[in-house]
Amino acid sequence: MSFENIIKKLSAFIAAFIVFFIAAGMYLSWKGFIMQPDGKIVLVKQAQASTLDSDTDENISTPLAKNIALSLPKGPILGSPKAPLTLYEFSSFGCSHCADFHLNTLPQLEQDYISKGKLKVIFVNFPLERKSMQGALIAKCIPDDNYYEFIKTAFKNQREWYFSSNSEKVFADYAALNGLSREKAAECLRNDANAQDIIEIRQQAMDRLKINGTPSFLLTSNNNREVIYGVPGYESLQKLLDKRLASSKN
Repeated sequence: MSFENIIKKLSAFIAAFIVFFIAAGMYLSWKGFIMQPDGKIVLVKQAQASTLDSDTDENISTPLAKNIALSLPKGPILGSPKAPLTLYEFSSFGCSHCADFHLNTLPQLEQDYISKGKLKVIFVNFPLERKSMQGALIAKCIPDDNYYEFIKTAFKNQREWYFSSNSEKVFADYAALNGLSREKAAECLRNDANAQDIIEIRQQAMDRLKINGTPSFLLTSNNNREVIYGVPGYESLQKLLDKRLASSKN
């Protein structure tokens, strides 16, 4: 092989290598991750879905028509069952914005509303890809008392399982920390009935609530039902919750 051909092949390899890393960087950025100079992949917690300016835009929700029939998802409740407001969170374990909601916004809601009996939250699995479906299937089997701790663990360690070649094992490890044996977790991953239930709820959310991305929320209070697409700024969310709490007392 001539020296000129060697140079051409080497140049083509280097060009392909550069294109690969540019494409990988763009993908990671879209998912809410960055690659550090030392090669480590880090989740950017401060990345959020589009936020709304609380001073100028209070219309963060879209009212749901009264004639739309819904079979509201059931699941473990975070908060008091008697809370006047219910927030259904449609979320995917692999969604970086969903992780941000759980690690940053939800603790604020717990302090200001959930712990005071004003709001309850119900997590609804809306998996967007295969690995998030694995997490959703195992979550269906987690004991109620450990359910939200499992969810928090999955979001806190999103980078670990998302880039693992054996994500099923990683999720099973999280399950073992939250009251479900690895053997039971393996069975849950093969539970077709639970998979069908997750898919049907997801499809209903797409068809009737027009939810196509995560996180999205359904807020119910009295006879009001409204959808929030994306993560609003916390002040905007507070204004909406306070407004609905005031009307629920009338």
